[in-house]
Amino acid sequence: MPLHDDEVPVTADDVRRLIAAQHPRWAALPVTPVRESGTDHLLFRLGADLVARMPKVGWSGEHALADARWLPRIAPHVPLTVPAPLAVGEPDDAYPFHWSVVPWVPGAAAADPLDPATGPNLDPARAAADLGAFVTALRAVDATDGPVKDGTGRGVPLARLDEAVRRATAESGDRVDGPAVLKAWDRALEAAADPVPGSWLHGDLMPGNLVVAGGRLTAVIDWGALGVGDPAADLPPAWWLFAGRDRDAFREAAGAGPDGDLDDGAWERGRGWTLVQGIIALPYYWDRWPAFARASQRRVAAAVDD
Repeated sequence: MPLHDDEVPVTADDVRRLIAAQHPRWAALPVTPVRESGTDHLLFRLGADLVARMPKVGWSGEHALADARWLPRIAPHVPLTVPAPLAVGEPDDAYPFHWSVVPWVPGAAAADPLDPATGPNLDPARAAADLGAFVTALRAVDATDGPVKDGTGRGVPLARLDEAVRRATAESGDRVDGPAVLKAWDRALEAAADPVPGSWLHGDLMPGNLVVAGGRLTAVIDWGALGVGDPAADLPPAWWLFAGRDRDAFREAAGAGPDGDLDDGAWERGRGWTLVQGIIALPYYWDRWPAFARASQRRVAAAVDD
């Protein structure tokens, strides 16, 4: 079954057609589908050094334009590679979305440490320091005129997600410890603050969006949730990527420790955003993408067990 009911199919032939018509300097490059794609884009290698990012669902249809506008501003100021678009493509009669060509970043996605079937591929102590430094540097980038998060996007006041979190918790049934989820969620709501004007945040620092080479984090990809809002929305790696001393090290490097620049409630709001991403995804993807749903289940458990 498709991942989403309104998903738009994209093929290598579509990419070849669009490249030939709009960016013919790359028309001779071989087009190869990338097996590992995300929830809202399909990826296609263009030769050895490029990749076409093709939205497959409406909510991601303008990500290419946002990436092209904002990532060149951000990339020089953060300590990990940010693959800003080299070109943006237009929709045509057969494909409805803007799309982009970006540099191919060598390496592999960070392994999910909560998955017992997956072996680690990065040093967690170094990763905690590196990713925490990235989050801090991103927050310091001038956000003047940046797109302020709205609706129920990551980085808005958590209270806007209250109904969705409670509904998803009920729908998840015995797949989660419902009372523990709601107890942690209520604690996060109590720590909520109005994020306006806020700061830059990536908003989706999942293991799959973190590139590893030689055991170290090297790049951060998939900026579809980029915006200006509550920086606590970039703290969930504390629960889904780190534990123990490494979690403490990430918290310190990310500015959420006792001497950090984030406010006192940021840590609990970060836990709240971990629950948002995990619990809302769990019932939606349970049959559509079982592996992702079970990863969400583990992340929810990590957030409430701490």
